Amino acid sequence: MRARKFEGKKLLILGGNPETVPLVEVAHAMGVKTIVASSVPNEAAKKVAWMASDVDGMDVPGLVALAREQQVEGVLVGVADMLVPSYCKVCDALGLPCYAKQQIVDVFAFKDIFKTTCERYGIHGIPEFYLSADMNEEDIAKIEYPVMVKPVDSASGQGIVKANNREELMKAVPYALSFSKKKRFIVEKYMDCEDMGMYYTFKDGVCSASCIYDRYTTNEQPGLSKVCLGGTYPSKHLKEYFERMHRNALQMFKEIGISEGVLMLSAFYENGEFYVYDTGFRLQGEAPHLLMKAIHGFDQRELLIRFALTGSQGELDLSTVDDANLRGKSAATLWFLLKKGTIGSIEGLDRWKDDPDAVACVQSRYVGDEIVPEWIGTEKQVFARLYLVSDNKEKLAQELKQYMDSVKVLDQNGENMLLHGFDVEEALEL
Repeated sequence: MRARKFEGKKLLILGGNPETVPLVEVAHAMGVKTIVASSVPNEAAKKVAWMASDVDGMDVPGLVALAREQQVEGVLVGVADMLVPSYCKVCDALGLPCYAKQQIVDVFAFKDIFKTTCERYGIHGIPEFYLSADMNEEDIAKIEYPVMVKPVDSASGQGIVKANNREELMKAVPYALSFSKKKRFIVEKYMDCEDMGMYYTFKDGVCSASCIYDRYTTNEQPGLSKVCLGGTYPSKHLKEYFERMHRNALQMFKEIGISEGVLMLSAFYENGEFYVYDTGFRLQGEAPHLLMKAIHGFDQRELLIRFALTGSQGELDLSTVDDANLRGKSAATLWFLLKKGTIGSIEGLDRWKDDPDAVACVQSRYVGDEIVPEWIGTEKQVFARLYLVSDNKEKLAQELKQYMDSVKVLDQNGENMLLHGFDVEEALEL
C-alpha cells in the first residue's frame, strides 16, 4: 500500500489527455488532490481528477493564478511535450520544484536545436536536407527522395508527412508549418529501418537506463508518419547500444544539467549506426514505466509526484533496482491502431484482466467514439495499449499472437477498424 503522507496535498497537472489518466489515478492513491488543467472540454484526465479546470495548459499567467487560488503544493506536466515549457515557467513563478530547468527545456523543445546538441556529443541525427520556407530552387534540387517533412515543435506525429517527389514536398512544407508555433520545419531522409526507444530515469543527479527496446510501426498508411504498433523488451541491440552510444548520452545529459525526471530518446538503427530522431522529457504516452513498475518494482509516476510536492523523489536507490536487461524477463507493449470511422463494438480486450502476464492496459477510445481523418498518422488513432511481461520470448510471442487474433473493434456497419499488428516471430527473432 502506498504511504498516505501526501493526504490532502494539492497537485496541479498540466494536460488532460487519456495518457495522463494513470498519473492522476496514482496521485489519488497517494492521497493527493489533483487539479487537471486543460482547455479541451471533457478531456479524459479531467473526468477523473479531484478538480477540473478549463485553463489552457499553455496559459502560464492563468495557470499561476489557478495554482495560487487553489493553494497547490506542487505542479507536474502530464503526457504532453508541448506543455513542458509551460510547466517550467509555472513552477518558476510559484517557486515550486521542477525537474525541467529552462536551459534543458531550450534544448528539448525544438527538434532542430535538439539535433544540433546531440551532434556535439557524437550522437547522430537523421541525415538532413537544407530547405527554408522560401523553397529555394537550388536547395530543392539537392534533395534526394523520399524525405520526411517535420515541424520542429510538434509531438505525437502531428504535422509529419512523407514526400516522395517535388510535388509532394511543395504540399508537405506548408502542412508541417501549420502545426508549428515557431513556423520552422526540417526535411530529413526517410528512414526505412529498425526503430528503438531508450528510456532513462534521473534521480539525485544519477542517470540510469531503465529500458532499451525495439519499436515496430505500421506500413498501412503510406505518406503519413509511421505510428507505433508496439515494442519488445529488451532490445536485440542492447549490448551494441551500451558499447557505442550510452556513454555519449550520459555525457550530454550531465552537461545540459539533467538531475531529476524521466526522458525518452527515440532512434533508428541502420547498418550498425544509431540515428536519434526524437526525445521527450516527461512520462511517455507509450508508458514503458508500466512495464518497469512490474519488473523493477518502482513507479516513475510516484517518484515524479513526490518530487513535485517535496523536491525529492524519496529514498529509492536506482543502482539496486534498475536493470535494462529486465532481470531476464521478456516484455512487450501492443498498440491497437484504428482506421477512420465510429466505433460500434469492441470484443476481446477485457481478457487481459484475467491474464497474469498482462500487467496493464490503457484504453483511449470507446464505443461511440469517432476516429476522424485528420487523426490518421498520429497517436490519436490509438485504441488501446496492452503491457505484457513473460518469463521468456516464446511465451511472450504466444500471448501477443492471441491478443492480435482475439481483439476486435468494429464500426457501426460491422466492418473491421483495426490495423494489422507487427510480425511477432520476426520481432522476437524466433
